[in-house]
Amino acid sequence: MLECPRCHQPVDTQAIACPYCRTTLKAHGHPGITLYRATGKESLCSTCTYHEDDTCNFPQRPFAKECTLYHDRSQPILGSPPAKPRDSFRLWAQRNAGWLFLTGLILVSLLIALSNR
Repeated sequence: MLECPRCHQPVDTQAIACPYCRTTLKAHGHPGITLYRATGKESLCSTCTYHEDDTCNFPQRPFAKECTLYHDRSQPILGSPPAKPRDSFRLWAQRNAGWLFLTGLILVSLLIALSNR
């Protein structure tokens, strides 16, 4: 049994709302998804991994007090292995493909100019 965050009464783990105070406990229509709540005045976004890496598309961002996708940035994401240096370089190269192409073009131009001297 879970405890309601507002009235602290015992609540069934499958309950979408608290039967005592009617506080929403789970995402509406999705009883298996946990609804995270901010405990203080600060929004959840300030400590969320998805806000930090700019992958969040929640409409209430950056002031969300309730969210189903929240993940504390101080906790590791389970199931994702640490990035290998090769993968990091490949990702960087994909992000900067235009600059790499332009740099390569300049280098080829310089080589041609120097070889014609």
